[in-house]
Amino acid sequence: MVSDIHYPTREKIIEYNLLILTIIKVKKADQSKVLSNHKIDLIIKECKQTRGDIYDKAISLLKGLIQKHPFASGNRRTAFIVAKEFLLVNKAAFRVQDDPSYARALQGIREGYYTDEEIKEWIKNGKIRKFTR
Repeated sequence: MVSDIHYPTREKIIEYNLLILTIIKVKKADQSKVLSNHKIDLIIKECKQTRGDIYDKAISLLKGLIQKHPFASGNRRTAFIVAKEFLLVNKAAFRVQDDPSYARALQGIREGYYTDEEIKEWIKNGKIRKFTR
């Protein structure tokens, strides 16, 4: 039942952005700054409205945070953690390894390189084709 799904709040997503930028600082200029609360709210709304299973909803969160870019820094890192936490809280598997090499796959998601089915396969089974331009 859809009402049993636990969705992240705007505050929780912002908290994850701050946390991820504190733990994994890639650039000196990285800053935890919200560019758009409206975009975060829209991403959560779209996730709730996404048809399909819990993985389809996780993909909506992942792609939304990556492509709508609601933060000044760390959008892909934040999206990864938010999608992972969303699935785990809802007792679903997340089989992507915590490996920096997957940053390229997140870049591919940002650029629309992967289909939703490929992203779903990655999340469920940890396998995705290499991102190339």
